[in-house]
Amino acid sequence: MKVIICGAGQVGWQIARHLSGEHNDVTVVDNNPDLVRRATDTLDVQGIAGFASYPDVLDRAGARDADMIIAATHSDEVNMVTCQVAHSVFSIQRKIARLRAKSYLNAIYSDLYRRDHLPIDVVISPEREVAAAAMQRLRAPAAFDTEVFMDGRAQLLGIRVDDDCPVVNTPLRQLTELFSTLRAIVVGIRRDGSLFAPEPGDQLFVGDAAYVFCHADDVNRAMEVFGKKEKRQERVVIVGGGNVGLEVAKALEARAGRTRAKMIEKSRKNAERAAEALERTIVLNGDGLDRGLMIEAGIDKADAMLAVTDDDKTNMLAAVRAKAEGCPFAIALINDPTLLPLLPHLGIDAHINPRSTTVSSILRHIRYGRIRQVYSIGDAEAEVIETEVLSTSPMAGQAIRDIDFPEGVLVGAVSKNGEVLRPSGELRIEAGDTIALFAMAADVREVERLMQVSIDYF
Repeated sequence: MKVIICGAGQVGWQIARHLSGEHNDVTVVDNNPDLVRRATDTLDVQGIAGFASYPDVLDRAGARDADMIIAATHSDEVNMVTCQVAHSVFSIQRKIARLRAKSYLNAIYSDLYRRDHLPIDVVISPEREVAAAAMQRLRAPAAFDTEVFMDGRAQLLGIRVDDDCPVVNTPLRQLTELFSTLRAIVVGIRRDGSLFAPEPGDQLFVGDAAYVFCHADDVNRAMEVFGKKEKRQERVVIVGGGNVGLEVAKALEARAGRTRAKMIEKSRKNAERAAEALERTIVLNGDGLDRGLMIEAGIDKADAMLAVTDDDKTNMLAAVRAKAEGCPFAIALINDPTLLPLLPHLGIDAHINPRSTTVSSILRHIRYGRIRQVYSIGDAEAEVIETEVLSTSPMAGQAIRDIDFPEGVLVGAVSKNGEVLRPSGELRIEAGDTIALFAMAADVREVERLMQVSIDYF
């Protein structure tokens, strides 16, 4: 497939990395020659320096025979015009745009993007994706990472293995025997900075980060097995009242039950905007690193704190301050992946990576065949892929033990007739089943072959 990616920033680079690694014909366009050079030097892609919305630039990028264009520049207007030019001038079939401005996003619910006036097939909102990720973190506060699969009936949980974890040094196959009714399986382990798919004889050690695929009804029990206790988040402090903070506050207000939220925002303009848009959230204007203001917001009595400003270091320091004042659970929004290894040492419980959430969202819309969900783990090191099994798939009609999975691939769960099942060697995969697979990045291509989904992206 031939894809043009407009914007060679963090998101564009990661999408290019995924697609070029799967042997697609990828061209990256950006008006910053240095970013284009970085992409062409590190990835198997072509690069064009220029404005993505210019027809001549798109023409040089190969738009006349492109199958898809992904507009992920930093400008909403450039992204929209790029999709318009791709449609009107080059008749590109599939057009995806990343949009941030709230006014444009509100128009999604009208017919603006459903007519030829502004033809965009898929609109991605980073702020809404990040807000959704934040709400997922709050639902499982003891997990550092979480994502929903199988229409909410299954979850991926990232769980740190601490000194008090009851299953330390226990072989994974023994966990299956000890907790035979627990519908959960460890699909990935990060140890000393490296992520891998474990074998049945592997053990969990203190300091590991385990990725557990779990039935939604068994999440609390799975957390208890790892020595984690869940507590309802009734008092929440949000540091940062920009687009992300505002979306999170609105989601908290809409959540069932009484959640009392307070927001700290440094910009008076943003604070006033948030106060007008929110109904029950108390908005304080000031520096989120100010101890006195944090105490006024009730950080010492809060169940959780989310630091979601546009500055990584401010978010990290605010989370550290919150923990120092007695807040039991702190989440920091981190854009720079090189900062992530520092978080456990700082006592920060969980993080949200906007790049990862946006990349995962885009991947969901560009994968082949019957793929229903894709979640990117870490710095694009692995993916969890949910797909419907086709009758033409090599997996159809076979027991799991007989399927020739690569070493870096594990089955997380299988859904049959709406029932989510824990995988076992004798479980037979049938056409029409839904299967969730953990796959290391190098094995994604082989997973797609097993799914028999390499015929068509659309």
